[in-house]
Amino acid sequence: MLIRQRRIWDVKASEITPEKFFLDRRQAIFGLAGAAAAGFAGLPRAGFGKDKAAQLVAPELYPAKVNAGFDPGRPLTEEKVATTYNNFYEFGTTKRIYDTAQNLTIKPWRIQVDGLVEKPFEIDAEELIRKMPVEERAYRFRCVEAWAMTVPWSGFALRHLVELAKPKDGAQFLRMQTFVRSDEARGQRQDWYPWPYTEGLTMAEAMHDMAFMVTGAYGKPLPKQMGAPIRLAVPWKYGFKSVKSIVRFSFTNERPRTFWEGLAPDEYGFWANVNPAVAHPRWSQATEEIIGTGKRIPSVIYNGYGEQVAALYKDIDGGAGRKLFM
Repeated sequence: MLIRQRRIWDVKASEITPEKFFLDRRQAIFGLAGAAAAGFAGLPRAGFGKDKAAQLVAPELYPAKVNAGFDPGRPLTEEKVATTYNNFYEFGTTKRIYDTAQNLTIKPWRIQVDGLVEKPFEIDAEELIRKMPVEERAYRFRCVEAWAMTVPWSGFALRHLVELAKPKDGAQFLRMQTFVRSDEARGQRQDWYPWPYTEGLTMAEAMHDMAFMVTGAYGKPLPKQMGAPIRLAVPWKYGFKSVKSIVRFSFTNERPRTFWEGLAPDEYGFWANVNPAVAHPRWSQATEEIIGTGKRIPSVIYNGYGEQVAALYKDIDGGAGRKLFM
């Protein structure tokens, strides 16, 4: 019997937010963020450094066409908030690394594709992005630290990159790694961390349409502190799975040992699917704070995307089930 899984874009016409209203809302938020920025003189205006023009990657692609089927059901986080409250351990352990992250050189940016593929290759990020069907999707983002935001990402479905790579039949996982440049990223001088930052997905996860390669945000090329020029977004998982500033995609038959799993496997496992019923060993996951509002709301399993992704895990026990959410 053929069982058809409902995809997020398969919605009734009455359920879709009209593109005009979605764009109007986005523009209204941009206006609020711009007004607020006037009183924030010390912040970078758009998240790029003094070499802003020289460091933009494929700027002609933004703003991208909005895919209204990905309305997250929540207001967007103000741009000023989302671009100045970031985890990026390569540049330090605080949330205010947006200034330091401007040291990162993102042009040129070489990306290596290797492992169990028909033919390994390297490609510049700008060339890769221009090959892809770039669109805008608004996703919820849920950090394992129990805070959340909602961001209008631009980019393309990860499956398009997988198809370009042409993995062999034996490939079961996709391993992704970030750069190693301790001269630009002072956080990488802390040698107790297992650099490079490494993350991974199963091939089924990588081929799911919601797995998204992010190249822009808020209608602009992606700012450095958010993982320019290319990062991952898997909105049903905790945020540490969404690796930033990727330089290598490797297809493998072995489950990757990921960055945080290597540091604390009892706290940050491979699967990391959002579940309010499974507490982090040091705090509850039952609620989350919406950054920029001071409000706490109940968390939702798979971050609200269960209808789309739960089927990926129906035959996986994750080691007593619990580890699917660690």
